[in-house]
Amino acid sequence: MKITKQARRDAKQLFRSCVVNGVLEDNKARQAVQKVLELKPRGYIALLSHFQRLLKLDIDRRTAKIESATPLAPDMQQQVQANLTRIYGQGLNISFTQNPALIGGLRIKVGSDVYDGSVQARLTALQEAF
Repeated sequence: MKITKQARRDAKQLFRSCVVNGVLEDNKARQAVQKVLELKPRGYIALLSHFQRLLKLDIDRRTAKIESATPLAPDMQQQVQANLTRIYGQGLNISFTQNPALIGGLRIKVGSDVYDGSVQARLTALQEAF
């Protein structure tokens, strides 16, 4: 389905109205969708489609996945969490997972940003250098 420029503009405006202090409010987004479905303006399906895309992008931007070879100590988790909050702001959903294939170090993914300080990445880079 092709989305018109007007539907894109309206979806962006709708999205901006759901953001308070730089963080998306779930209730406002739900109310906005309900209102659009109630009113059914011209091109509302395209508008809601683009709005959904904007929501997915925002959720991805606000999701951080931290992988480590071994379980991180609670103080290290808090330090990593504080640093990510300082860089990316409040409202970040952070999850910690174990990945023994990393051998050591951390791999942090926030949205499309990847910070790879793992031993596996260094070994791969060294292998490619030869």
